[in-house]
Amino acid sequence: MQAFLEYVVKGLVDRPDAVAITPVEHGDQTMFELRLHPTDVGKIIGKQGATIQAIRSLLQVGAAKRGVRCSVEIVED
Repeated sequence: MQAFLEYVVKGLVDRPDAVAITPVEHGDQTMFELRLHPTDVGKIIGKQGATIQAIRSLLQVGAAKRGVRCSVEIVED
């Protein structure tokens, strides 16, 4: 799932080298912490959060097919 998320996010941003994805286990769920360059955060969120919601939906469908649970959170430093 992490490779899929990385592929999608790096394709959307201007600075793909600044993308960092950290998996954090919370019981039976994996949360992927997404760190981006500050100028790319808006591109991933999209208008009214549409882009990040689409990414989350795709990730959840792929995870459900594998029998796991996961989510994505954008971490701003």
